[in-house]
Amino acid sequence: MKIKVLLLLLVLAVNNWMFAQTKTRPNVILILTDDQGIGDLSCYGNPWLKTPNLDAFYKASVRMADFHVSPLCTPTRAAIMTGQYPINNGAWATFKGRDALSENAITMAEVFKQNGYKTGLFGKWHLGDNYPTRPTDCGFDVAVHHLAGGVGELSDYWGNSYFDDVFYVNNEPKQFEGYCTDVWFNETMKFIDKNAEEPFFVYLPTNAPHDPLIVDPKYAEPYKHLESDKIIDANLYGMIANIDENFGRFYKFLKKKNLLDNTILIFMSDNGTRFGYSPDGKLGYNKGFEGIKGSKLEGGHIVPFFIRWPNGNVQGGKDIHNLAAHVDLLPTLASMCNLNLPRKAKLDGIDFSPVLTNVNANLPERSVFVHHRQDWRQPKDVSETCIMKDQWRLINGKALYDIVADPKQKNNVVNEYPELVRQLLKDNMRFLKETKKNPEYHELPIHGVGNAAQKEIKLTIQHAIGEDGGIWKPEQVSAGMKNTNNTYALKIEQSGEYLISCMRWPKECPGPILGIPKENPKNLYDYKTINPHKVRIRIANQMIEKDIQSKDEAVTFKVYLQKGKTLLVTDFIEGKKKYGVYYTYVKYLD
Repeated sequence: MKIKVLLLLLVLAVNNWMFAQTKTRPNVILILTDDQGIGDLSCYGNPWLKTPNLDAFYKASVRMADFHVSPLCTPTRAAIMTGQYPINNGAWATFKGRDALSENAITMAEVFKQNGYKTGLFGKWHLGDNYPTRPTDCGFDVAVHHLAGGVGELSDYWGNSYFDDVFYVNNEPKQFEGYCTDVWFNETMKFIDKNAEEPFFVYLPTNAPHDPLIVDPKYAEPYKHLESDKIIDANLYGMIANIDENFGRFYKFLKKKNLLDNTILIFMSDNGTRFGYSPDGKLGYNKGFEGIKGSKLEGGHIVPFFIRWPNGNVQGGKDIHNLAAHVDLLPTLASMCNLNLPRKAKLDGIDFSPVLTNVNANLPERSVFVHHRQDWRQPKDVSETCIMKDQWRLINGKALYDIVADPKQKNNVVNEYPELVRQLLKDNMRFLKETKKNPEYHELPIHGVGNAAQKEIKLTIQHAIGEDGGIWKPEQVSAGMKNTNNTYALKIEQSGEYLISCMRWPKECPGPILGIPKENPKNLYDYKTINPHKVRIRIANQMIEKDIQSKDEAVTFKVYLQKGKTLLVTDFIEGKKKYGVYYTYVKYLD
């Protein structure tokens, strides 16, 4: 009897200790804005924009002054979530099937969840719209988000326009009221209210100030005079002003809830500005750097990174000049929060937390890589890269810049430092040698069908593999824009019969393939008809054609599929021409 009592007391003591350990772990809130360049903040010298709340946070935070991401949305988000470079997690583009994580990726949310944290995402995901790469498949207990790369894109809920939109709450569509950025912050505060008694991880990636540049006129009004001088679009700065206001409101909420001291609060952005600066220098402000979103030049991938955690002595307003990158966030937060990492997690980043409290701490010597490509094919090894080490930037293997002495990157010194160039290229080749052993480098991210987690998947031409440029806007679909992108990588979870439905319009806005929808949400679009006469699909060695009848809203195919991976190709046939189907739905008929 005494032994049983002692064992019970021991178990209770261990449980209490584990609970205490969990409670003392800091909360983590990661705020990530979209297309806000390093010059799109007044604390970084912007002469027109006012961001008082973010300026105050800048002054109270530790700033990683040489922090780098990828030059585009998806690759950055993928690297943050996995601690891996995009070419190691499969997501190196913003469309063509390469804007989803590989099915085996281990995410930051999964790591926090496995370590006892409640996890929530509010805003933009852009790492997969179908199982197994939706937020709820990747470690988030709660996810309130739009689909695809932006509110109102063709893969998102049809008719979304930044105001009073339909977002997805744990994958179910729900109508919201108000401006999108306000919604993300409001939903975050509701989540924290419910989970403040246990450690939580919040990922708050806003879609603003990504285009379309839409905001309540009261935020844009103070900047209208800049439009007449052709300095900036007032709506862009209005969107950032709204972010700043929401950040200030959120900061006061955390303070009122007594959560500030033991919360790691991070503010950063996902790539360089798109509209806040022009390469010819005639528009906007870029903190003295060249390059915007999409560029391998500094302005395309250096971003603001502010972090504060008073209980961890990470505060006080100071700059850290060590080179750091998006792949470092997961190992750094794991260290700061004392998280156990899965054994199979293969991280490319380093833990830079020592320099947050000790500027003289030593970090490992290493090179940092920018590889991405707007295509389903793998990024180029050297010809479209930026390789970084200390203050050096090697662009496309041909141009070397000292970013400290030459922030505008005007003086190519590649011939003056041949040994350094050889070393950077050698580091890159060593990295790529290991990367090319990785299955995710070679395989396409998949859409899973036949899994109970998602009864029906939606495939859109925005994510289709092909040789043409992108179709990503509802306006383009409404106008009948055509391209030949038509292929999707599927993983059939179980053998059986499947229904494949090919459509011109999404299910939430139905209409005949040869006509227009019955309704025009918010009167947003100018509808045009198209005139295909057949639909053709190819899947698992089957090719089937069907005629389109005048009133058909969908042409459907019932097919038997074996368990495993396959490609699905869907085309409209119009005379001798073929082009990709805009919307394809696949459902398992159990």
